Amino acid sequence: MAKKKTRVDLRKNRAKPPRENTWTSGFREHGYEEDATVADERVRAKGDISRKRTIIEEVPDNPGEQTQTTLMPAIDESVCLQGRVIRIHGLQSIVEAKDGRIFKCSVRGLLKNLQTDERSVVTTGDRVWFLVSGGDEGVIERVEPRFGVLTRESRRREHVLVANVDQLVIVMSLVEPDLKPHLIDRYLASAQTGKLAPILCLNKADLVEHANLQSMIGSYAQLGIPTLLTSVRTGQGIPQLRELLADRSTVFSGQSGVGKSSLLNAIQPGLALRVSTVSDVNQKGRHTTTTAELIRLETGGWVVDTPGVRQLQLWDIRPEEIEGFFPEFRAFVPGCSFPDCTHTHEAGCAIKRAVVRRQISVRRFHSYIGMRNGMAETA
Repeated sequence: MAKKKTRVDLRKNRAKPPRENTWTSGFREHGYEEDATVADERVRAKGDISRKRTIIEEVPDNPGEQTQTTLMPAIDESVCLQGRVIRIHGLQSIVEAKDGRIFKCSVRGLLKNLQTDERSVVTTGDRVWFLVSGGDEGVIERVEPRFGVLTRESRRREHVLVANVDQLVIVMSLVEPDLKPHLIDRYLASAQTGKLAPILCLNKADLVEHANLQSMIGSYAQLGIPTLLTSVRTGQGIPQLRELLADRSTVFSGQSGVGKSSLLNAIQPGLALRVSTVSDVNQKGRHTTTTAELIRLETGGWVVDTPGVRQLQLWDIRPEEIEGFFPEFRAFVPGCSFPDCTHTHEAGCAIKRAVVRRQISVRRFHSYIGMRNGMAETA
């Protein structure tokens, strides 16, 4: 890799001066004006406060290899160790080095202050370089480019839940809490954006009749998405799920109370992850997993157990891009009367005709409308 100097933006720590500039208002009244010096230098940056710094970054020989937008400073690999972030507690990142040792690491101040859309520059699953500061403590100096990320929008910023994984297991309970098909479609869109292979896991299958699920399972099977019916109580689907996880890096995600931790306990007995019940008042799950954690599996590979989500707002998606998350639309789009058809209100829309003829799932079409309206409101 080549190295070059790059000017980078740092986060702005203030938007205006910390106090009003009125404390010298009596300057002239006290007769000190004649002693004043002429100031010809600007101390504060013009306009909004600007913060910049020059760093030396490593640039791939092939520019196409650059997959991470946040610039990272070059480091001395002879004094740093490589590791992977297995979980984060507040300001502390727990990193497992290549030799298996565990270190409690803080993040170098420069990395935390880099101007970025991300809520945090380091997340679970990141491959990092860190400098040992003594004992089992260290400082993260650099984050390697990511692949395979699960991300969402949080307070108008990007929240990367986990990085460097191969596949996403979307865990949904059929009851307690009730199934939310629209949330499944949002997860599928997020998986496509983050380049993750999706697996749909419909849990608590022992509590419902399977005949009513065949239509939905068939619609996802037609899209090439593996769909499993699972039950921790009866063991249904556990062997198949265990086989899909072997030698892969996987993230489990879904609402609170759907049984993510219970499934992992069944897949690998001895994990003893905390589990809880669903509230009898509102049928919503209680948070028991409080942080995303990378867990090594005995069958090979890794799995990440994540905290439950209430909603999944897609990050950095324009309304006109939503159509691309619904592959069943592609065959019908050329038949629309308008090249910029939104498939919402236009006359002569081939997508709406296909919905009426049951060639496209009504439920999936409603998901499309909901996602598009949500993106439009955000924009």
